[in-house]
Amino acid sequence: MLININDKNLHFEYKNDLKNGPTIVFLHDSLGCVTLWRDLPKKLAEAVKCNVLVYDRLGYGKSNPMPTHKRPLNYLELEADFLDKLLIQLDVKDAILFGHSDGGSIALITAAKYPDRIKAIICESAHIFVEEVTLKGIYKAMESYRMTNLAERLAKYHGDKVDSIFKAWTETWTSNDFKDWNIEYLLKDITCPLLFIQGDADEYGTLEQVNRTINLVRGKTKKLIIPNIGHTPHKEAPETTFEAAKDFIIKLK
Repeated sequence: MLININDKNLHFEYKNDLKNGPTIVFLHDSLGCVTLWRDLPKKLAEAVKCNVLVYDRLGYGKSNPMPTHKRPLNYLELEADFLDKLLIQLDVKDAILFGHSDGGSIALITAAKYPDRIKAIICESAHIFVEEVTLKGIYKAMESYRMTNLAERLAKYHGDKVDSIFKAWTETWTSNDFKDWNIEYLLKDITCPLLFIQGDADEYGTLEQVNRTINLVRGKTKKLIIPNIGHTPHKEAPETTFEAAKDFIIKLK
């Protein structure tokens, strides 16, 4: 399905059979989309008896393309504003945000800026500031994009928008101006429960991302650090991640 926000069409899937029930909202990473979540949204929603909303951000998957790959430095904050509009338009009142990487950062920002609609956060491999390891991981991805068939593989999900989203991610994060990006000042405004999941071998961030978030958020917090796992726990350790998310949501209810 498509929904129009700010004169742009976004692709989304929304299963809301449970009246007045909470809705798990999945927020994808910098190269992700609805399809790349595979069966996790449906499986988790059924396990905890929640509604579920998944959408492609502008430029990704089946949504409209970005007008340009050049992003403002506060693009993640703007995505949180966009998400708030989406929740209002779909009348989602009790959202449990499940965000991975960029999606995790968007989840944190949204909960800080728009707390009234956010019931809880599951934050997976999110960033609250820029680290050297993050940049090293991105430069490695850029090399892979040049030297392998990564672009071709991503085109299965994003079509002819692949170059645009890849440039948007890599050029923004590796720019000199973005090195000072930091959302720690917002975290004190988060009062809802938070589960932060991260692999201890995350190639894009250290455990400082987790620990500093946990220390600053004012809501009840829990962290899960998974040994020998990289940036994508829901793919690299699917059962561990699923069970942690399921238990967290069940205890909320």
